[in-house]
Amino acid sequence: MTTTRPDPDLGLPDTDLPDTGPAAVRERDETDPLAGFRSRFAPVPEGLVFLNGASLGRLPAATADATDALVRGEWGARLAEARTQWLDLPQRVGDELARTVLGARPGEVVASDCTSVNLYKLGAAALRDRPGAVVLDDDNFPTDQYVLTGLAEEYGREARVVRTDPDRGPQPEEVRQAVAGGAALVSLSLVSHRSGALADLRGIQEAAHAAGALVLWDLSHAVGAVPLELTADGVDLAVGSTYKHLCGGPGAPALLYVREDLQARLTQPVQGWYGHREQLAMRHAFHPDPGIRRFLTGSPPVLSLAALLPALRLLGEAGTDRIRAKSTALTGLFQRLAAELLEPHGFRLAGPPDPARRGGHLTYTHPRARKLVPLFAERAGVLVDYAAHDRVRVSPAPLSTRFADVHEAVHRMHRVLKEEGA
Repeated sequence: MTTTRPDPDLGLPDTDLPDTGPAAVRERDETDPLAGFRSRFAPVPEGLVFLNGASLGRLPAATADATDALVRGEWGARLAEARTQWLDLPQRVGDELARTVLGARPGEVVASDCTSVNLYKLGAAALRDRPGAVVLDDDNFPTDQYVLTGLAEEYGREARVVRTDPDRGPQPEEVRQAVAGGAALVSLSLVSHRSGALADLRGIQEAAHAAGALVLWDLSHAVGAVPLELTADGVDLAVGSTYKHLCGGPGAPALLYVREDLQARLTQPVQGWYGHREQLAMRHAFHPDPGIRRFLTGSPPVLSLAALLPALRLLGEAGTDRIRAKSTALTGLFQRLAAELLEPHGFRLAGPPDPARRGGHLTYTHPRARKLVPLFAERAGVLVDYAAHDRVRVSPAPLSTRFADVHEAVHRMHRVLKEEGA
């Protein structure tokens, strides 16, 4: 996968910040081309620094108005007559996802269900399409492992588990060895939820395709954090959550992507009226829609879909290249400050040291991580995340986080460590 390099003609921020002093940090904020987006989010409570965007993105200020307009103006005022204008909402939101953050064509994406359900649907569709094993890795998100091993058992297939270095992520050569002898499906996360490691999308796909396998990517920690070009990169299948870097809100419906030329040949296992080619005709026999709608099942979560749109408009306006450039600058600043202030107290960077090889978050190990994360919140007002196996996950959201916030957060965390004698 290619990574964005700063380009002055596009107004991209320079990712290099050699001086980490307060004055240099303030100057960076003053020249940040994305600084204006910060005011378009609901404010963080006074005294808190939010560095946990990989868990649940911040609330866009326009979201409350958008959902209120739907509840009062459409549902409240138009009653049951409003329901017909929501029939194609999963596709309309899907097309917006395709355009703004996925690099996909119209008609290749829908927003529906949750990531786990969509993973099951597309994994089953791949196994129905071709013979062979299911390949996954042991560093994938736990629900992915549960779903994929369950699918292998359900369809009588072998589940081959790649042993992955959690700080590097899955490697093409490891996948090449795992698919030797044939495979039906390879399913991995593009960005590791634990370390933030960014996988080699093209290299892994090349290895999988050579063995006849389809590749199903989980984009939950990638979408909105790194530029994606699903169509240009020849991605087969993808799913992903929309409540992290896409700021879709709690329980936001997940994305589901199927490359255009695969849609007519793949059948998903949870057939429902929303996937019927004549949805409102109420036929007794199921005939799947020829396009992306065949992967839908039942009535969509309309309020949650409406809540996702304001965030997508913000992301589309900002541009994923600029978001990515600022993201690498923010995590790079945290990394340099942490080397000076946190690592002497037992913090160790877990994951690629090069910000270009990470997603939108970085991770540190510490033997007391489980205890420290709530202490950072209670004593210092710094909101980061605890990840399994004694890891602290840090994810500054580029549209709503200042460089000064990162600077302040590391110094506050340092004070807590000194108090704790860690």
